[in-house]
Amino acid sequence: MSEIIERPKHSEKGLLTPDNCVVTLIDLQPQMLFGVTNFDRQSIINNNVALAKTVKVFGIPMVLSTVETKSFSGNLWPQVQTVFPDQVPIERSSMNSWDDRNFVTAIEKTGRKKIVLAGLWTETCVALPTIQAMHDGYEVYVVEDCCGDVSQLAHENAMKRVIQAGAKPVTSLSVMLEWQRDWAERETYDAVMDIVKNHFGAYGMGVEYAYTMVHGAPATKFPEYVLPNAGPDHH
Repeated sequence: MSEIIERPKHSEKGLLTPDNCVVTLIDLQPQMLFGVTNFDRQSIINNNVALAKTVKVFGIPMVLSTVETKSFSGNLWPQVQTVFPDQVPIERSSMNSWDDRNFVTAIEKTGRKKIVLAGLWTETCVALPTIQAMHDGYEVYVVEDCCGDVSQLAHENAMKRVIQAGAKPVTSLSVMLEWQRDWAERETYDAVMDIVKNHFGAYGMGVEYAYTMVHGAPATKFPEYVLPNAGPDHH
């Protein structure tokens, strides 16, 4: 969870705020990513890491879940686990996480009725819990650029299905900006800009250019890259 103590309350009026939603990332595991063909796989990793970092910045409840880790799918991606190092994903056998009592209980415990949801694959691990959660009175926002499926048709059909059922399609960037809402909110501004510069391509380059070339700020200093296990004889 975020260390931010105080944050301005945003007006809701149908929008997402850091105070009215829970986020869940479902089945972000190697074997599931192997099967994705409709989006670039590295982009999916990037977008999910950006979303995970954003959740931490705003102190929003996160539910992580995995399926058949040992027998098929592998562990949660380390790039995501490192954002929540102490959180153990809810392990399931069911394709549909809404069939898993532990998963539903974790959502219920947050007391929030809006779910921001992403996962692999879109037709099963995203669509099925989305439809059933809405049936149970939740409002679901599917983060489309954090999802993927075995074909373009499979992904598109899944998105049509959840939208027709009432889900809202969003992206990792749109969710972050909806939570930030006002650039005058300095409590989260620097952390949001750090995510932009690390994960959002041309937008991040545009921010860096404006800072340095227009406003004369010093160049952003990123952490030094240290080669793993690099000794004096490393080449």
